[in-house]
Amino acid sequence: MGKIVCLMGKSSSGKDTIFKKLLEQDEVKLQKIVPYTTRPIRDGEKDGVEYHFTDEDGYQALLRAGSVIESRAYNTCYGVWRYFTVADEQIDLEEQSYVMIGTLEAYANICQFYGKDRVLPVMIELDDGVRLQRALDREKAQDRPKYEEMCRRFLADTEDFSIEKMQTAGISRTFYNDELDQCLAKIITYLKENL
Repeated sequence: MGKIVCLMGKSSSGKDTIFKKLLEQDEVKLQKIVPYTTRPIRDGEKDGVEYHFTDEDGYQALLRAGSVIESRAYNTCYGVWRYFTVADEQIDLEEQSYVMIGTLEAYANICQFYGKDRVLPVMIELDDGVRLQRALDREKAQDRPKYEEMCRRFLADTEDFSIEKMQTAGISRTFYNDELDQCLAKIITYLKENL
């Protein structure tokens, strides 16, 4: 029986890097769950790799089909962007364990869909100043930087990942990502003990 490892954390805390490193390591075998989004594709992204990119009509069709496990909508300065997980052929918990990136809300909905015993939370933390600099550096590298959206996301994280919301979700263990290799080693040990 497999489980879903749900990586969570504020923007620019290193979730994407840890996600990729977990897929590369051999100690715990994990497959990725590729989420869906209606936001525009960024420079360097490929459809089906970071996300399955779709539009609002595609989202609504999946919702009508009963395939959407969890969904979040963000009212950005560019319009509503949705991020969601779909119960599609990529998930088979009878055969495999998986890793995905999500929010506290996504974690709660996935627990409700599959059962809390089938979902393992991994909360990544990092100093806000370091996160802000990382976000700024990443945005500067884009052909068309979206600084306003970067700031909106940064500020929204304070509410989205509040201590109260983490307690409500039952998350008491966090992993501080100031040194990637040490953080990754602690996460792998945690996964070996709980998968």
